[in-house]
Amino acid sequence: MFGQLISILKKNPKRIVFTEGSDPRILEAASRLLASSFLSPILVGDTEEIYSSAEECGFNIRGANIVDPKSYDRIDEMVEMFCELRKSKGVTPEQARQVLSQANYFGTMLVKMGEADALLGGATYSTADTVRPALQLIKTKPKNKIVSSCFILVRPSATGDNEVLAMGDCAINIHPTEDELVEIALETAECAKIFGIDPKVGFLSYSTLDSGKGEDVDKMRNAAEKTKAAAPELPVIGEVQFDAAVSPRVARVKCPGSDIAGHVNTFIFPDINAGNIGYKIAQRLGSFEAYGPILLGLNAPINDLSRGCNAAEVYSMAIITAALA
Repeated sequence: MFGQLISILKKNPKRIVFTEGSDPRILEAASRLLASSFLSPILVGDTEEIYSSAEECGFNIRGANIVDPKSYDRIDEMVEMFCELRKSKGVTPEQARQVLSQANYFGTMLVKMGEADALLGGATYSTADTVRPALQLIKTKPKNKIVSSCFILVRPSATGDNEVLAMGDCAINIHPTEDELVEIALETAECAKIFGIDPKVGFLSYSTLDSGKGEDVDKMRNAAEKTKAAAPELPVIGEVQFDAAVSPRVARVKCPGSDIAGHVNTFIFPDINAGNIGYKIAQRLGSFEAYGPILLGLNAPINDLSRGCNAAEVYSMAIITAALA
């Protein structure tokens, strides 16, 4: 999977901002990226601190673009743009400078100003601290009302190829509405394509095609029907139980005549509880590698790291984030 993404990036190299430039995990990933030719890291932070940390850890970051908010030569322009973006909140230049001293806001503005193509943060920040600046400054795509997320799950198969699945939304929206589920499904399907998945979308439930009753069943059924109407070319089934979604044998019993049932590879969960539990079961008991959360619906790729991430995960998420650009 990553070979495919790297091939895409080699044709059109991208610049990615790391908001925690002195973190050893970021520095290790940046040193690997600097040895390549498909992705240029931009490290935000104090220049001396970053070089000192890299030297102490033994990472070669020669050639890295280090941007220190305290000495950034376009800071006046950034402040002016920030005030314009936040004028509805009455933000003053003094307040803007204070906010932009924070690496998460400063890095997001680098993307907004075109100084970078994408951003990866969260090694020390919470998810909210990564998403909030993105919502305020990058904003959602014109047709989108929410930011959502998906995980890409990868497992080697017996044939030698990777089995690749997409799951959404497992990290952002707690109780999505029908219309929000439609948006989550469409964005997750588009993201899935980037990773070589030909999306077959299943809206998961404890019911399969009217076998059960309840508000939660109605929500998933209605969301599936709205998604079919919004994207007639996209294979969609719902509401559907997980076994009928992935097992052709079960699907023949529960969904006779369906071409999608038994072959779903893009899963839409009813809420964040189910989504978070579901992807972690696949990760821990199904031996899948889980990549994400990949944020969807923004005007530029902004992604969040787990605070427990390692350097290899930073490197992988940097490639994923840049490929979304």
